[in-house]
Amino acid sequence: MPQPGASSLSYRASIPLSNHTLIRLAELIRTRHAERRSRWRKLDSAQQALLVLAHLRNGDTYARLAEGFAVGTTTAWRYVREAVDLLAALADDVHAAVERASRLAYTILDGTLIPIDHLADERPYYSGKHKRHGMNVQLLADPMGRLVWASPALPGAAHDVSAARKVGLIDVLTSAGVKTFADKGYQGAGATIRTPFKRHRHRPWLSRGQRDVNRAHARIRAIGERAVATLKGWKVLTRLRCCPHRATALVQAILVLQLVEEGRYSG
Repeated sequence: MPQPGASSLSYRASIPLSNHTLIRLAELIRTRHAERRSRWRKLDSAQQALLVLAHLRNGDTYARLAEGFAVGTTTAWRYVREAVDLLAALADDVHAAVERASRLAYTILDGTLIPIDHLADERPYYSGKHKRHGMNVQLLADPMGRLVWASPALPGAAHDVSAARKVGLIDVLTSAGVKTFADKGYQGAGATIRTPFKRHRHRPWLSRGQRDVNRAHARIRAIGERAVATLKGWKVLTRLRCCPHRATALVQAILVLQLVEEGRYSG
């Protein structure tokens, strides 16, 4: 907060998204307002869409948004929540996502952690793998490393394979026969889930052929890291400062916007 008597500074910030994404989001908001016969608002649909993208992509806080768009902090929060819920409702469920994935040569499965602020009941959210608190999100990527689907967010204590099972992803992938590459954390997931060879007490050393397979497998999985980077490119996910239960809506809204941005959204 500025000190009494001090002037506040303002600045312009660019949002690394195309105008197409802004127009598409504004159309969705405008249609929803028309359906609900919403009353007059402080910002029109285009300005609301711009505010929402500034929050999701750039991570601008509600206080900063309120200052920049000349609205109240509560109004900025309400506008963002409305648009996020609208977008999240358009995201594919696991069955629709795997149906699209079945048309690909293969998919890449990976998990990532969305950091959160500490909570009173921290244990379910603490990831031993990442050594921090967060929400576990399972991602599907295509052979080019583009984001195909993001799962509902689960407390960070869940292991990747357990999280993938809980959201139904493993069952649907194996039932559809989708060839999927994943890391060692998904071993035993299913026949179509390909994981690297792993040493254990009955197999302390890997053969040359097994090591070659693992290297080829690692090169494929490395491509899937692009999907993680794409998701984390939306700065609001750098660290969630909202209720963890809002993580799913945020992730799915961002998934829809990313598909729109890349011209791959068919809804």
